[in-house]
Amino acid sequence: MFRTTILAFALLLTLTAGTVIAGDCNNDNFPGSYTRIDAAQDVFGDGSAVHQYVYQLNLGSGGSVYQFWTGLPDYQLTFGSGTPTIGSWVCRPDGKLLVTVITSTFAPASNPNVTTPDLELASYFRSTFLFKVNNKNTLTRIQARTRTYAAGQDPTNPTGGTLGALSTTPITYNRLVPSDADLLAP
Repeated sequence: MFRTTILAFALLLTLTAGTVIAGDCNNDNFPGSYTRIDAAQDVFGDGSAVHQYVYQLNLGSGGSVYQFWTGLPDYQLTFGSGTPTIGSWVCRPDGKLLVTVITSTFAPASNPNVTTPDLELASYFRSTFLFKVNNKNTLTRIQARTRTYAAGQDPTNPTGGTLGALSTTPITYNRLVPSDADLLAP
């Protein structure tokens, strides 16, 4: 009887530890800063400006989301720009992380009343992402879908705008882990 109880307890402990190690949105180990590298881009197509951009995803412990793409400020007056994506996250009952964010885009001004180079609001995007929490240092985006809104539309309306295609291409984000290696280097 004692041996059976010990085996049952060991099995339960192993299964529980496996769940924590595998990752789960409900374990509160995942809030933090994550990054993913965007493929290097030849900005003008002639090799004169090849830039490596980074997505920086910050998940706050209270359910806030802030994501910045380092390509936003590049050549704003030529190509336009945008704002960081800001929104909220929640854990689904299945342990996956659901994120909804809103961002806006700006294009070079086309209004004839604007006489100097400037930017104007072009559109809004409301994006919803579903992440698998692999472990405390890795998230994988497994689904993404975006609604596009004109500059005069309300991007907080979850049924407004134009719904885009569902993306199921997995994209991995890795936690930016603090390290004092550079401080200890000679």
